[in-house]
Amino acid sequence: MIQRRPSRKIRVGSVEVGGDAPISVQSMTNTLTSDAGATIDQIRQLEEAGADIVRVSCPDEESTAALGTIVKASKVPLVADIHFHYKRGIEAAKAGAACLRINPGNIGGEKRVKDVIQAARDYGCSIRIGVNAGSLERELLEKYGEPCPDAMVESALSHARILQDHDFHEFKISVKASDLFMTVAAYQQLSEVIDCPLHLGITESGALRTGTVKSSIGMGSLLWAGIGDTIRVSLAADPVEEVKVGFDMLKSLGLRHRGVNIIACPSCARQGYNVIKTVEELEQRLAHVATPLSLSIIGCVVNGPGEALMTDIGFTGGGAGSGMVYVAGKPDHKMDNERMVDHIVGLVEQKAAELEKAKLEAAE
Repeated sequence: MIQRRPSRKIRVGSVEVGGDAPISVQSMTNTLTSDAGATIDQIRQLEEAGADIVRVSCPDEESTAALGTIVKASKVPLVADIHFHYKRGIEAAKAGAACLRINPGNIGGEKRVKDVIQAARDYGCSIRIGVNAGSLERELLEKYGEPCPDAMVESALSHARILQDHDFHEFKISVKASDLFMTVAAYQQLSEVIDCPLHLGITESGALRTGTVKSSIGMGSLLWAGIGDTIRVSLAADPVEEVKVGFDMLKSLGLRHRGVNIIACPSCARQGYNVIKTVEELEQRLAHVATPLSLSIIGCVVNGPGEALMTDIGFTGGGAGSGMVYVAGKPDHKMDNERMVDHIVGLVEQKAAELEKAKLEAAE
């Protein structure tokens, strides 16, 4: 079992980050923030996918002017992403942002950071110190010669000290690079010298497939070591995919469970039905189910019965155009292949409803 690194807890709006709080999953809108309608629509999609926190970029006054409307429409806390212009941070705090992301490499000197801290204090924001290898302070690049873990950690700690010197402790830190080795090393170093929550990510990791692989290796190794309190998978893809990958990553490590976990074989000549097509259809039709459930979809009886013993619902391919449906690990009834997808969707939805009802009754 993974033992998470001890960290203090902060709040990002209604979401707790760090300590014993669940590892939260974030994404970021890619619409123009000044277009409040388009941004709200995308936030809705991210909310439906399960995002706990959403970040929006605030590069200009038009963006921070629209932020108040966006905040009021959002069900999840919003992080205002601030670069270069510290006044955008002050404006975003006034507009209702739950957190301000500032980049030490381009936000300006201590006086400007102090003004952002005061705005965060006045309006109840937390702060993320977001260090990127690609935008480190000039003096650190001169000192180290190139971006490296030591430079990233030094940047993070120097800005953490500014916040702490002004008695502001509601902050988390990220130290991201596109190079996963540099990123992992920086987080490992940072985790040993400060107790604030850590926001994980491999920045600019690439397109959907390559970015998922790269992020899973880098972030997965950190999460395996117990490092990380909130995550964002940075993909050049639909932001909804970032949320899906993030939850799948946490689900694979047993750190958080949301939705249906489909266990499926890669298929071979023994399969009694088209496993790949079936799994693709089930993933689409069960995407709306948020209740944690396990479902095994196995093509034949070699591993099917054994996998079904460990899942809530299972289907194992057999002969003569039908297979066995398992419920709670036990063989329950046969179902023909042509109707099995509709049947399994119905079983999963019924089981999810039962679990949600039981949860509500236990809370009363």
